[in-house]
Amino acid sequence: MSQVIKILMVDDHPIIIEGYQNTLMATKNEDQTLIIDTANDCDTANLLMQKSAQDVPYDVLFFDIRLPGSKDGKITSGEDLGVIAKKILPNAKIIILTMFNESYRIHNIIKNVDPDGFLIKSDLTSSELAEAFQHILVSPPYYSSTVSIFLNKLVTSDIHIDDINRKILHLLSQGIKTKSLTEYIDLSMSSIEKRKKQMKLLFSIEDGKDETLIFEARKKGFL
Repeated sequence: MSQVIKILMVDDHPIIIEGYQNTLMATKNEDQTLIIDTANDCDTANLLMQKSAQDVPYDVLFFDIRLPGSKDGKITSGEDLGVIAKKILPNAKIIILTMFNESYRIHNIIKNVDPDGFLIKSDLTSSELAEAFQHILVSPPYYSSTVSIFLNKLVTSDIHIDDINRKILHLLSQGIKTKSLTEYIDLSMSSIEKRKKQMKLLFSIEDGKDETLIFEARKKGFL
C-alpha cells in the first residue's frame, strides 16, 4: 500500500527548492509517493495552503524564514506562514529551514511556531535532510545541531529572561545604542535602564558594561 505524502516547499531561491526536491525523491522509501508543490513568496504559499485546507490538506510544509512578504503586508516571513499553517492545517508537519542562527530568532520561532522540524541551513547536508524528513514523519521533532545546542544551553541555564529582555539583548548585540532602544521597544527609557540593571545583576556583571552583558548572554545561549 503506497503512502501518498503531500508537501509544500516555500523558499525564495528556486535552486534550493530543486535541491530539497531531488534529495527527498532520491531517498524516499519505496512505499512513499511524494506530491510536491512549491512557492517562492508568502502570497503564493498562503494561497496554496488555503486551497489545500479546503481540499486535500498538506502533510508536510517546508518554510524558509526570509521570504518576499505578502502584498497587503500582513505576512512577512516563513514564521508568519507557520503560524497560519498551525490554524488551518493542524495536522501538517511544519519544518523550518533557515540561515538565521541567532538564539533570539531560534527562541522566537520555537515559541511562535513550535515546528516539528527546525534545520539551520549551514548545518544541513542532503543526507541529514533525508534523515530529518523521515524522522519527522514518524516521530517529531527533529532539530539540527545548532538548534539542539541552543536548547540544551537554555535547559541547563538557571537564568530566566523574558521576551522583552531578550529583545533588549538582541538589539544591543546588533550595535543599537541604549538611547535608541525606545524606537524598537514600547517602554520608557527608565524602564529599559531598569531591565538592563536587573540583567547585569542576573549575569553577575561587575564592571557594569553593556559589552560584558552581551558577552555573558551569548556565552549562556541567550544570543
